[in-house]
Amino acid sequence: MKALSERLPAYTGFAAVLSGAGLPIYIYAPKYYADTFGVSLAALGALLFAMRLFDMIQDPVLGWISERLQDGKKMAITLAAFVMALSMIGLFAVAPPIDPLWWFGITVTGLFTAFSFLTINFYAQGVSKAGTDPQGHVRLAAWRESGALLGVCIAAVVPTVLIGVVTDPFAAFAYGFAVLTFFAAFFMWPEWKGRVAQEPSQIREIIHDNTARKLLILALVNASPLAVSSTLFLFYVESKLGAVGWEGALLVLFFLAAAVSSPIWSALAKRFGAKPVLIAAMILAVASFGYTLTLSPGDVIPFAVICVLSGATIGADLTLLPAMFAKRMAVISPNGGQGFGLWNLVNKFTLAFAAVLLLPLLERSGFQAGATDLPREAITMLTMLYALVPSLLKLAAIGLLLVTKLED
Repeated sequence: MKALSERLPAYTGFAAVLSGAGLPIYIYAPKYYADTFGVSLAALGALLFAMRLFDMIQDPVLGWISERLQDGKKMAITLAAFVMALSMIGLFAVAPPIDPLWWFGITVTGLFTAFSFLTINFYAQGVSKAGTDPQGHVRLAAWRESGALLGVCIAAVVPTVLIGVVTDPFAAFAYGFAVLTFFAAFFMWPEWKGRVAQEPSQIREIIHDNTARKLLILALVNASPLAVSSTLFLFYVESKLGAVGWEGALLVLFFLAAAVSSPIWSALAKRFGAKPVLIAAMILAVASFGYTLTLSPGDVIPFAVICVLSGATIGADLTLLPAMFAKRMAVISPNGGQGFGLWNLVNKFTLAFAAVLLLPLLERSGFQAGATDLPREAITMLTMLYALVPSLLKLAAIGLLLVTKLED
């Protein structure tokens, strides 16, 4: 118990930095490049999808490398943290020296390659950290995912808070992120040790494991609603609700609700079991997404309530599902690298799949980022994609979880 509790705040801080480089970039980067440099939404969606196809090869390879790193692991992780920070600066703080679309592709590729490598090692280290403690994976997940959600909150609100305060809010965010990355890497440095000393695992073994395979499929389906809503959130708030300037506050409500709820879901899972608690959270998510269909322009307060409720359900997703998967990896793949390479791939692929499908559909309906006289068809399409599609995907995830048999 004491060994597990030691240095858990370091996991919280490192998770916060990683999460700041993840979801918020998918929320802000496409709109930033569309508004600032006039890059086509369809082109951005296609590029993001191509980059995730690259990840289909890259992430398992990074997991393979992770399991085989020994003496040079700390230096490799430090180098990855440096690349992630530098790529963030290039993405938001450097004027594109080449075509903005290709600069976007280069910097985001560097950002997410480093992000993937760090995430795989981070979650795999958690498997070793939790060890054989019966509740270790859930306890570690509560510290880790609370930090991740806190990082998402900060990264989501900072660019909007800085508007009017500094000349270039996104550049300030990028430089601040780089500094925080340095401190998080420093405090996490002592933890990069103690991995299980055994033969590296094989992807084939993980995929052939019935429980692990079902959890990966569940993660793919269950992460898709968040990918859809994240991709379209800024467009929905600006163009459907007409709530320009409220984006940051609403994002904070969403992610703060997720962060606050994370330890609550963890405690409920310990008492009632992870599966029934996760199903209850999913049902609440469907109700939240469904109610969004009834909103009209100006309904900022009702949407804020929806952000709190749906954000709370994300807290369950991001705490309980990784804990379930980590628990299974502790049995079949204690090194963890290959397993979390697949897990990382699944979660990122949903974001790319959402981008390549949704952004071209939105543009084809007549939607233009920042426009004030959008046709009714464009607003209707935006509403259906933002609210109806996640509801249907979440219902599919509920059905899949109901028929998935998990260990106690």
